[in-house]
Amino acid sequence: MVMAQPLAGWIYALLQPGGHSPLVRWMLAGGVFMGLSTLFLYLAVGLLGMPVMVGTLVTAELCTILRYLVNDHWVFGHRRPTWRRLIQYHVANGAAFVIWWGATNLMNVLGIHYLLAGILAVGFSTGFSMGTNFFWIWRKKHHPPAP
Repeated sequence: MVMAQPLAGWIYALLQPGGHSPLVRWMLAGGVFMGLSTLFLYLAVGLLGMPVMVGTLVTAELCTILRYLVNDHWVFGHRRPTWRRLIQYHVANGAAFVIWWGATNLMNVLGIHYLLAGILAVGFSTGFSMGTNFFWIWRKKHHPPAP
């Protein structure tokens, strides 16, 4: 019971905009969306009967938009989403996919089992996503002091 109070306080602080670091919230959002994308894919293909190619596209787009909204508000503290950041987020996600795909296939050609290559390639695409999210889309703008 003693442990529950600090944990509850930590969770409460985490859920508040500005609570804990954006990096922690960004990583938690990524973990949640990994699970949600699996659920959405099951709903699209398993329950609605969409072909896998269509279901994966619908799932990817739905999760991209939802994760953008979560990142924009909860992770980075913006009150309102913008089309500009949404487009930047789409570009960054597309580039991260290309990096993952290329790294997976390159490692496989070099003799690494395709499943292990896919897992290792997540590190490359996640690193790229982290960089684009923190240093491009939602970078802190530094304004020079007024004279």
